Amino acid sequence: MFSEFMTLVRLFSLILSTAIFSSAMCAAVNAEQANIAVASNFISTMKILIREFEKTSDHQIKASYGSSGKIYAQIQHGAPFQIFFSADQLKPLALFNEGLTVDKPFTYASGALALWSSNIDFKNQQLQKLQAGEFNKLSLANPKLAPYGIAAMEVLKELKLVEPTRKKWIQGENIAQTYQFVGTGNADLGFVALSQVIQQKSMDIPNYWPVPANLYQPIRQDAVVLKLGKNNNAVWDFLHFMNSDQGQAIIKSYGYETQENLLREPSPIR
Repeated sequence: MFSEFMTLVRLFSLILSTAIFSSAMCAAVNAEQANIAVASNFISTMKILIREFEKTSDHQIKASYGSSGKIYAQIQHGAPFQIFFSADQLKPLALFNEGLTVDKPFTYASGALALWSSNIDFKNQQLQKLQAGEFNKLSLANPKLAPYGIAAMEVLKELKLVEPTRKKWIQGENIAQTYQFVGTGNADLGFVALSQVIQQKSMDIPNYWPVPANLYQPIRQDAVVLKLGKNNNAVWDFLHFMNSDQGQAIIKSYGYETQENLLREPSPIR
């Protein structure tokens, strides 16, 4: 009787182990990778989003970062991206009009601008130093490539500081390079994304001036699913995660706006 009981226990254990193994194998088979292209201003935020998403998903997200202008050109020339997170609205819309996307673009975040310095002597004096010309270089993103560069130019025009500061400009290819110029001290001041400085932990930082929103046009950042992502489950699952309460909280924690109706629920078209 005891031997029969042990046989049943072993049989049950075998069935359970097989079921667990089969379930794991099924999950592994269904796991996919999404290749996404992301504007430089969103690097820190996107890395956290990917990390949190992959904690509870078998899917993987592989991100490439750069200026929106360069990414747009790469997609036009066949780069194998499946989602494009731009720093503006024009480039995703252009890709849609060119027939390279699954659906219309949607807004995933609205960015903000900050005037930053890594020089502790500039603390709480960024605007005054800019207006007085008491700085070595002013870093800003190239407005031909980066929407945050366009916003910086709008601010300078509103403050009537375009010509007084022009000779001291140092332009970054994207907002990440702009930030680097200030961080290394090659520029005393720089117009960067608020998201790049809002979570700095140093005792001497944050050392920035949040630029009032009335000095530049809203930086609406749109994303679009490209045709290569149409049937990729990782693409749609990641977008749904971004639109979840957890995803939205992460985005907001980096200084972006995600108010109601700013990010609509992506609708898979398969």
